[in-house]
Amino acid sequence: MSSIPKTEQSASSQGFRKTGEQAISQSPLHPRRRSRRIMVGPVPVGGGAPISVQSMTNTVTADINATLQQIAELAAAGCDIVRVAVPSQDDADALPIIAKKSPIPVIADIHFQSKYVFQAIDAGCAAVRVNPGNIRKFDQVGPEICKAATDAGISLRIGVNAGSLDKDIYARYGGPTPEALVASALKEAHMFEDVGFHDFKISVKHHDPVTTVQTYRLLASKGDWPLHLGVTEAGPSWQGTIKSCLAFGALLAEGIGDTIRVSLSAPPVEEVKVGCKILEYLGLRQRHFDIISCPSCGRAQVDVIELAKEVTEGLKDITAPIRVAVMGCIVNGPGEAREADLGVASGNGKGQIIVKGKVVQTVPEDQIVPTLLERAKEIAAQMDAKAAAQGETLPEAGPMVVPVTGRAS
Repeated sequence: MSSIPKTEQSASSQGFRKTGEQAISQSPLHPRRRSRRIMVGPVPVGGGAPISVQSMTNTVTADINATLQQIAELAAAGCDIVRVAVPSQDDADALPIIAKKSPIPVIADIHFQSKYVFQAIDAGCAAVRVNPGNIRKFDQVGPEICKAATDAGISLRIGVNAGSLDKDIYARYGGPTPEALVASALKEAHMFEDVGFHDFKISVKHHDPVTTVQTYRLLASKGDWPLHLGVTEAGPSWQGTIKSCLAFGALLAEGIGDTIRVSLSAPPVEEVKVGCKILEYLGLRQRHFDIISCPSCGRAQVDVIELAKEVTEGLKDITAPIRVAVMGCIVNGPGEAREADLGVASGNGKGQIIVKGKVVQTVPEDQIVPTLLERAKEIAAQMDAKAAAQGETLPEAGPMVVPVTGRAS
């Protein structure tokens, strides 16, 4: 006998579910905010579900092969949900194939043309991102969009960016303040709720991390909607990573946020890598390969920077949760290496290889990297085998989330 409720069985037969598995992911820092759960294809969002990582393709969506290739790369990096732009009829026409062949749920990103919303729903997209503020005659087509989404069993994403704030609200609040962004989001939410539609998440993005935190805090206090976190127009990779880490770290540490996108002026796969690591280091996603390496300083007797780069590159495809320490002197080196699964304490033209706290080998400096890589792969294989024996899985690629049993608080 299936444990899925009848209402869920009906939606599942169409490829989508109204409610997700009751897996709960808690933060070690703070209880998760209570939010209602929606589904983006098979991925649950909100209601304590594991926080998902999103990104957006930068290909022309009408180029189906290029778009699917990039989606595959994003999925391999750990992306849970992908968004594709639909600014033209050619892009809308490509959606049925993309939605069918994508390994992860596809969200259609639509502005201005409401007809593309209906096409995206018919195409089998898992969700649609709509901006009521720039959809022509939304007060007329909004109820039809909600009905179509309900009939298809899909969810929507609404919300506002600082750069697209309603002119009247902008004037009333004197700019894209947290109060203005939340007022705009609430206005949009009520448009949907007034016609009985509740399967949506909200985003309120700003380019400034402090304003972003203040805005999401305020919005979180107003209702139980699932929240999509993002710092919009965050900038180049290094700058955008810092902004996103600051904003997401503050919010997720308070239990706020159900899904995230790191917005970078960089290849989309870099967004996913940063997003996954943010969740890993906050204890919200199972850790994969991690490297500990000391900063460059006058005590270092080897080129730690180059050693760390070579080890990281050599182990980039490892998915087992192995921690490797690359240390450059005897002050902190032996101690840090003992705390890792594998490490090296370097100096005087050689390196002490340490496994599980014990020195097992001393090698010349030019053999440090190959020796570390060989032993790291052996340890990773042992971890994989142990996990398999215990009935767990350590996937070769793609997202990995380990829910924590219990209820959302």
